Amino acid sequence: MLIRARDSALIVIDMQERLVPAMQAPARTIRNTRLLLQAAAKTGVPALLTEQYPQGLGSTIPEIRNAAGDSLILPKMHFSCMEDTGFSQAFKALDRKQAILTGMEAHICVVQTAASLVEEGYEVFVVSDATASRTIESETACIARLSAAGVSIVTTEMVIFEWLGQAGTAAFKEMLPLIK
Repeated sequence: MLIRARDSALIVIDMQERLVPAMQAPARTIRNTRLLLQAAAKTGVPALLTEQYPQGLGSTIPEIRNAAGDSLILPKMHFSCMEDTGFSQAFKALDRKQAILTGMEAHICVVQTAASLVEEGYEVFVVSDATASRTIESETACIARLSAAGVSIVTTEMVIFEWLGQAGTAAFKEMLPLIK
């Protein structure tokens, strides 16, 4: 199935000050999440961001907060975003059938959010090069588990080019230099 801008929402999970430095390949995850946020803005895809226990783990890192523009940043305590009433209501209010997930930690909050979304009937896509855990083993286990559960594992460029849909548009011309 194709990822379509009109059907999808981007969910950026817990890219916070005290989590990011402990992750595998944090620079890759930050870069790709920023690209996804920029592409979402250019293609009309709404984005929601979360912060797990912000009093202890800090705020969303500036690079992501700035790229998110006026997107909602929602605090949460549950590992699955969908178990948090505030997030669940905000997500459902977007009226989208596809959820594109990025963030941290892959094997905890990303996997549990993806599983909850699948249980509720959404089409779920986890962006493998825009998610991270503290260990590569945890990232690998997350991707294997989600794939086996029917979640589509995608890359940043797959999402962006499916949102764009065609070459030659203004959004395509604006995104191309950022991707190269």
